[in-house]
Amino acid sequence: MGNQSRSPLYTQVYCLVKEIPPGQVATYGQIACLLGNPRMAKVVGGALNACRDTGVPCHRVVNRTGGLAGAFSPFGKETHRLLLEMEEVPFLPDGRVDLEKCRWPGPESPQPQKK
Repeated sequence: MGNQSRSPLYTQVYCLVKEIPPGQVATYGQIACLLGNPRMAKVVGGALNACRDTGVPCHRVVNRTGGLAGAFSPFGKETHRLLLEMEEVPFLPDGRVDLEKCRWPGPESPQPQKK
């Protein structure tokens, strides 16, 4: 099927994920909504799984409940958690990210131009 990681949709995912600052996370569904299709969360996950660009902070995207990705290289959820802990992302006692404390509000809307 070729190199999907370079498809226009995947590129949009990567550009948006690059905007998530350290210490904050977004959900797959949140990224899908921001891209205009809330039913595309699995496609967002596929794009991040295919990403080989170390400049894209894929670890800052979690599932809708704050759960971590088991497919995260090299050690699955443990690697995912370690990368987030290094950015001081808070966790709940059950191991999920505390979305109430660190969910990214989304990209800043453009400032209206002054007349």
